[in-house]
Amino acid sequence: MNKRNYYEVLGVSKDASVDEIKKAYRKLAMKYHPDRNQDDKNAEEMFKEAAEAYEVLSDDKKRTQYDQYGHDGFQNMNNGAQHMNMDDIFRNFGDMFGGVDFGDIFGQNQSRRKKTGPTPQRGHDVIHDVTITLQEAYLGVKKDIAYYHAFACSECNHQGYKNKTDIVSCAQCKGTGQVRYQQGFFSVAQACYSCQGQGYTIKNPCPSCKGQSRKQEYERFTVTIPAGIFDGAELRVTQKGDAGVYGGSNGDLYLKIKVAHDKKFHREENDLVSSLMLTYPQLVLGCQVEIEHIDGTKISIKIPKGCPVGEKIIIPGKGFPKLKGMGSGNLSIITQCHIPKKLTTDQKEKLDNFAEALGNNPDQQDGFISSIFKKFLG
Repeated sequence: MNKRNYYEVLGVSKDASVDEIKKAYRKLAMKYHPDRNQDDKNAEEMFKEAAEAYEVLSDDKKRTQYDQYGHDGFQNMNNGAQHMNMDDIFRNFGDMFGGVDFGDIFGQNQSRRKKTGPTPQRGHDVIHDVTITLQEAYLGVKKDIAYYHAFACSECNHQGYKNKTDIVSCAQCKGTGQVRYQQGFFSVAQACYSCQGQGYTIKNPCPSCKGQSRKQEYERFTVTIPAGIFDGAELRVTQKGDAGVYGGSNGDLYLKIKVAHDKKFHREENDLVSSLMLTYPQLVLGCQVEIEHIDGTKISIKIPKGCPVGEKIIIPGKGFPKLKGMGSGNLSIITQCHIPKKLTTDQKEKLDNFAEALGNNPDQQDGFISSIFKKFLG
């Protein structure tokens, strides 16, 4: 079954603020909370769907990806649906109300949420900036990536301890990770100070990772950046983010591409654009010129007679490869006229004679205003 658009799920517009998104989610979560809808599978699914939508739209990075790639594209990038268990949902919901335990208010069975040991959690995604040249964006390039991130501890097999007998349930909170006190109508829960909200303690933590199950290490590897990549693009490298906690899966690495400015060429969508400086006689009489393309190859270009300044000469298929679809953009050459700042006496005389022969009264045509040139200034 196809999933609904997250904005539709929460009933908000695409330009909704974070506060509006939070308010919409809170309303739906209260309405479809499982303990208010006993044995109602549809309400439970609506509750999970709202939580999934909120999880994405309340996160700036995820929301940007969702808006950019659409619902299906975002799902594919994130390997399908967001996997959230009920504990995660209740935790997020409770956080919106300043630590109030809604499971307790609605009669949520606390014993089923009791922690008997470390819970595996997915590692964080890592963002790394990569700067490339316009030529590298055109051709594609292999880049060495080097950065620090969390690796699973090999000494304890990503567990934080060596023996399960080292895990002891916290006596203070009875393994829930929370201590409670009554505040009017609400039963308020706070993280247990004795176990820092974990619900357990580790008697003999792994000496290598200090019980954290992972360590910061330096990694270097080579990644292929495809031809046609654009400035601001993000490349996802799966499983190269931070290692998860206590056996959880790795996060992903996102390479944010920055394309440096080039002196000769610039990009317009998939077209490659450059200016070509020509002399006045070349523009008037026409000529054949050879230019060097961004990939280092030579391209012969025919300049037609009477070519105006600013004319765009198109060489099909010589632009950027299209990342989506087939083919490439075009190479666009914009003609410019070289105006010499210094002339010899002989050159000035010949240019003045040329001006007299050509005439000093251009006709008014093509919408241009005619003007009179008396003499070339010395």
